[in-house]
Amino acid sequence: MIINKRKLHIAELKVWFDKNQIITNKQLVSFYQTFEPDVKETTVNWRIYNLVQMGILTRVGRGKYMLGNKHFYIPNIPNKIKTLNKKIKKQYPFTELCLWTTALYNEFMLHQPGKFFLIVEVEEDATEAIFYFMKKNKYSVFLEPDKDILNKYIPDEKETWIIKSFVSEAPTQNISGIPFPTIEKLLVDAFCDRLILNAQQGEERDRIFKGAYEKYAIKEDTMVRYANRRRKKEEFIDYLSQLSLLRQ
Repeated sequence: MIINKRKLHIAELKVWFDKNQIITNKQLVSFYQTFEPDVKETTVNWRIYNLVQMGILTRVGRGKYMLGNKHFYIPNIPNKIKTLNKKIKKQYPFTELCLWTTALYNEFMLHQPGKFFLIVEVEEDATEAIFYFMKKNKYSVFLEPDKDILNKYIPDEKETWIIKSFVSEAPTQNISGIPFPTIEKLLVDAFCDRLILNAQQGEERDRIFKGAYEKYAIKEDTMVRYANRRRKKEEFIDYLSQLSLLRQ
């Protein structure tokens, strides 16, 4: 369906809504009704579709949008993670897991860490099995290390593997068959996990959040649900508010 650009009211749309605001379908219907009181919801839906295709709006959830053409977070996956994923899936095909590296935060950070952790998140009942499987396959790996272990025994290698329990319903995405974290998971983890992600705290954490919000389409409701799963919902919402990032 071809839409007359004049009827999209793009200039007015950019004035009507704030650039950091979450815009709902209902709000967009109300916006177009100020110009055409009898406009149909189906017509507005077509206009929304065209606005998204043109990059005027970005879809950030079901029936939720933001102004601007923000990117969806699809990172490159290191070959080491691809290799381990194949090995684990072959040995434990039904195990729920998420693989990633703390190097993913680097694109947002000013001070680049000299060491990175390669994270294997797996359902709690399978953590020990995966740990011994990786040890058998000659990986330098640690299972749920505490502060003392991290300070005394983590080798001075550039990369070290760490196994953690997977939080159920954590937001992940499938990239080429590999379970990988979404940007929402990375941000909540940076807020909650101050031991493993020690290098990503303080001012660096603030930079990570602000940089991610500026560059990527972020589903705030997804983050809040995951923060709630990690029992940090209220603190997380307060933090977003302190950074002036909270949208709803």
